[in-house]
Amino acid sequence: MIRSLFFAPANRPDLVLKFPRSGADCCVIDLEDGTPPGEKRRAREMLHDTVTQVRAAGLTGMLAVRANVPDSEHYLADLEVAFTADVDGVVIPKLETPEQAFPALHWIRRRDAEAPRRQPRTLVGGIESVRGVLNAVALCRDIDALGAVFFGAEDFAADIGGRRTPRGDEVYAARSMVVMAAKGAGRIAIDQAVIDIRNDDQFLADAARGRDLGYEGKICVTPGQVKLAHRAFSPTAEERDYARRLVDTYEAAMAQGLGTIDFEGRMIDGPTLKRAQHVLALSTQDA
Repeated sequence: MIRSLFFAPANRPDLVLKFPRSGADCCVIDLEDGTPPGEKRRAREMLHDTVTQVRAAGLTGMLAVRANVPDSEHYLADLEVAFTADVDGVVIPKLETPEQAFPALHWIRRRDAEAPRRQPRTLVGGIESVRGVLNAVALCRDIDALGAVFFGAEDFAADIGGRRTPRGDEVYAARSMVVMAAKGAGRIAIDQAVIDIRNDDQFLADAARGRDLGYEGKICVTPGQVKLAHRAFSPTAEERDYARRLVDTYEAAMAQGLGTIDFEGRMIDGPTLKRAQHVLALSTQDA
């Protein structure tokens, strides 16, 4: 479960060391956009110590490193230093073809053989361009170690030449294509960022639209957004209670040989039951 994908720049260990207090489901040390071009080499040289320090500071959740884009001069060096540190995975930004993930897959096979983990190392792919969206099905289907993908609305809008709006209707089609590709391949789908960092209402409204589409979490750029994402992508007490009543009633009806029932004024069948079971599963994970 990744309700929050929270980034901090790799050249700012002071910010990375605050990861444990954020409570994010997945924290990401960012060698890409968050680190200025002139700082990338130094940030890479510091990465092993930065990871060691944040682990020592008490970070127990998932920790990843975001490499630079696959066609950059930094990509291969970023992968090498990331996979030789104590991280759970690597984020590949602007992923457009399965072949771009091959160097990372090589490192995963090598490191999992040298130092096996209970949870194998994984990849998170950023689908952030027109080409990436059009290839989303192949990316999610063909990259074995791809545990999750996120939709990058800002980069996508810049690539296609569109204008961004608070509601985001201009990226709705692409946003939908990415979540469908992820779910079709059994990958976690993480929703777009909200860059208006002082507008909590916009974040919650955007997160609600993402959850309605099937996304399971959201990119977060501040600790406050982490808390909002957990609120948005976790079942409410009312949702949990309704799901439990529905499942109990459905199971009792099935025991009597009834396949479709009227539950509190609504027709309940297999798909409705599945949604309720999903809410209960999320509740168990959240606990």
